[in-house]
Amino acid sequence: MQKILVVVDMQNDFIDGALGTKEAVEIVPKVKEKIENFDGKIIFTRDTHFENYLETQEGRNLPVKHCIKNTEGWQICSSLQPFCKEVIDKPTFGSQKLGEILKESDEKEKIEKIMLVGLCTDICVISNAMVIKAFLPETPIAVDAACCAGVSPESHKIAIETMKVCQIEIENE
Repeated sequence: MQKILVVVDMQNDFIDGALGTKEAVEIVPKVKEKIENFDGKIIFTRDTHFENYLETQEGRNLPVKHCIKNTEGWQICSSLQPFCKEVIDKPTFGSQKLGEILKESDEKEKIEKIMLVGLCTDICVISNAMVIKAFLPETPIAVDAACCAGVSPESHKIAIETMKVCQIEIENE
């Protein structure tokens, strides 16, 4: 049985860049500690956009250029880069590729539990938790709330409550 930690979008633009928040800055050491103490496979996701971002549906709804491929803001924050062995670039909130990889991995060796941490709780963390739930409905999925931050503290709390209703275990509320 294997355990998997999914580190969602711990990128400069979400921490202290274009869409950064003080809450995001505060979770970086907690996420690093979680990774250092995790006994299992670690997968990072990386929000990935291109120069035409403002012309996309997301860009029209959130007109703040961020995570443009190969920019400093797109990079995983420097304190976590040493742990980035597997990174999935994703152009959308939830990654279908992540779901496929986890399903394949589960077929080879049963996954005991999948834990998610990262940014933003209310957009990409919840989206990826739901994608994983769709691909692996019988696999326990958890989110460490202390290692996540949302667009605002209020939307973080709402996302946590929503995930609970969707049978995602919440740790460290």
